Amino acid sequence: MDSGLITIFLPIALAIIMAGLGLELTPKDFTRIKKHPKAVVLALFCQLFILVGIAFFICKILALSPALAVGLMLLAASPGGPTANLFSYLYKGDIALNITLTAINSVVAAFSLPFIVNLAIQHFMTDGQQVGLQFSKVAQVFLIIIVPVCLGMLLRHFSPRIAEKLNRPVRIFAVIFLVLIIIVAVFKERNNILDYLMQIGAATALFCFASLLIGYFIPRLFGINSAQARACAFEIGIHNSTLAMTIALTIMSSTTIAMPAVVYSLIMYIFAAIFGTLLNRYSPQPQLQEELA
Repeated sequence: MDSGLITIFLPIALAIIMAGLGLELTPKDFTRIKKHPKAVVLALFCQLFILVGIAFFICKILALSPALAVGLMLLAASPGGPTANLFSYLYKGDIALNITLTAINSVVAAFSLPFIVNLAIQHFMTDGQQVGLQFSKVAQVFLIIIVPVCLGMLLRHFSPRIAEKLNRPVRIFAVIFLVLIIIVAVFKERNNILDYLMQIGAATALFCFASLLIGYFIPRLFGINSAQARACAFEIGIHNSTLAMTIALTIMSSTTIAMPAVVYSLIMYIFAAIFGTLLNRYSPQPQLQEELA
């Protein structure tokens, strides 16, 4: 695929997906934090601080190359993906909490993601390797996250029937788009893909596993009930790899930086399903949960 086409098509496609996320949100989803602040604050703390620290630790211990290290940090800084709601439903999590976390995460990530990625670039890359997110690129990240979500929410508010009709097609488009972007990234790096898998496979698997474990057990440690802890685990453990890949391929113009998100996309659903199955078998079964209305 032509690089110019990638630069134009991928952000537009991602904007459609983010707008689809907005179709599922209402202003109430942002205000539920008042009712259950502990679960939301713990989830965000795990997402923004603990997981980013673990990703940095993995990069150092496994001595990842600079571009792959930045790619893993980009993945760690990416918010939870909409698929978290599905896994939360399948494995008895608090779906309302998932929606609240997704809503808040989408806003926070517009600011935290460029900050974390720039710190990673400054640490891992030399001056000759800079692919940083300058102000104009930070603005692009903000625009492709916030603006489409807001447009989707506005459409749901003023035309709920249209929003309902668009919901399923956008979800299908999101799956097709994820597959397409993986194919594009793998094709562009087809001569190096095996080397990348050798270098980043273990790091990505460790990060995915750590994300799910931390997302569940840290909230449980602080007295969060099982249903809400499961929601936190899937929201934190299923990162928006589509967003990470699009930023890497377009705004940062690097397929190498996209590789951790590509590999993560291939394994995260398997890890999440295994983790959810283990939770259902060995952890306390959630009681009838309080509705986060």
